[in-house]
Amino acid sequence: MSYNRNSPFNDLPHLPPADFTESSEILKHLAKAARYLGELNGLCSSLPDPQLLINTIVLQESKNSSAIENIVTTQDELYKAATEEGTTNHAAKEVLSYKEALYAGLEKMKAQKNLLLTNTMIEIVQTIKQNESGIRNSPGTALKNAINGEVIYTPPCCEDVLREKLSALEQFINDSDSSSLDPLIKMAFIHYQFEAIHPFADGNGRTGRIINALYLVQQELLSQPVLYLSSYIVKYKTEYYQLLRGVTEKNNWNDWVMYMITALIETAQLTTKKIRSMLLLKDKFENQLKQTLGSSFSYELLQLMFTLPYLKIELLEKKKIAHRQTASIWLKKLSENRILAPQKIGRTTYYVNYKLMELLSAD
Repeated sequence: MSYNRNSPFNDLPHLPPADFTESSEILKHLAKAARYLGELNGLCSSLPDPQLLINTIVLQESKNSSAIENIVTTQDELYKAATEEGTTNHAAKEVLSYKEALYAGLEKMKAQKNLLLTNTMIEIVQTIKQNESGIRNSPGTALKNAINGEVIYTPPCCEDVLREKLSALEQFINDSDSSSLDPLIKMAFIHYQFEAIHPFADGNGRTGRIINALYLVQQELLSQPVLYLSSYIVKYKTEYYQLLRGVTEKNNWNDWVMYMITALIETAQLTTKKIRSMLLLKDKFENQLKQTLGSSFSYELLQLMFTLPYLKIELLEKKKIAHRQTASIWLKKLSENRILAPQKIGRTTYYVNYKLMELLSAD
């Protein structure tokens, strides 16, 4: 590679890498990743209502992905914001826009015959940033060390070069006939390449992580976008950035691919465990709600408890699950029976599915 970290990397080569070979270690990890992804996909396919759990998992991913960008919101702030028409918490807004961007990208991909295109990436970043941002078209972008200001990497510049790089990446993503590469190796390549192109002024990291999830759905490795690597990247953030630099500076694709496949393995296992635990908790709560509410038991209320763990009377009204008086009676009964925990914030009392919150917080 022709590379100088202080100059725009306009010579960034197209994919696939010319000299990459699959090591025996990578092949071994690929087999494990395929097994755990298959288990997760089978579990998701068997769910009577996948959307029930997807929303909760997506919100967790939104929080973790934003944390990588140092956008920090607490779990309480996030789920409280998700119950409101609007929120004044800036960090929570950013996190919720990530969730919206994932769904927007998924719909765009489906509408474009399952192709993952440059315009999909642009729509994702515009939804994340809640503006009309597009491809960078001004020089001067450089990634710097936050402590000493040293330039770490200078991505390609400017719009014509970036569009050419994105066009080549788009072709690589969607061309199933040109390569015999395992799709999980391709995903590792795609993620590096998008981050190296760095096509937007802001939101590249979050857009790149959404592309990961969409690619797994596109390749039919998962039927739903329920696997996200952000929790793993948060945990091993320093290594993540070191390995990205290792590809750029030393052409070290092997360690980068191993990192990404390991992330897939660990995240698939964790996600499967959480979904199974959520299903067990939901079954337990169904019995408790039937005992507590008797003939007024509402399956829609149970569903909502596992979609938005922070409930309030107005939310049940808005969702047309119950009128105000009925909603108030239900939530107070569930609180008295310690199924939900009341939490007063300002003038509003929220009823928290604290068992689900504890489950989501566990590693």
